[in-house]
Amino acid sequence: MAMQAHSPAEMAKAENMIRDTLKNLFAVAEAYPELKANANFQQLQSQLHELENNIESARRYYNAVVRDYDTLIESFPSNLIASQFKFQKEEFFELEAPAEERKAPRVSFP
Repeated sequence: MAMQAHSPAEMAKAENMIRDTLKNLFAVAEAYPELKANANFQQLQSQLHELENNIESARRYYNAVVRDYDTLIESFPSNLIASQFKFQKEEFFELEAPAEERKAPRVSFP
């Protein structure tokens, strides 16, 4: 779904579904210590963490480029060309639930 999205909002929704599924997977892993200790599962967790960091970095880069683009199409003299060719503002890649995303995760040790 994320690969077929046509707007940043659609892509964010699809990627949030993936993130939620991964959270559930890791919650299940917490209940099974032998799975959590498995080297392959640890490697999977590490790769997924790295992938999430790369996606976050790409989102920040995209938003920075959109901000610069939106500023340029409103600034003189580039706004003259932007209006002539009907350039329009682009939407940012935003979180569905920013307050929930910014919460620190709870960690507990048995």
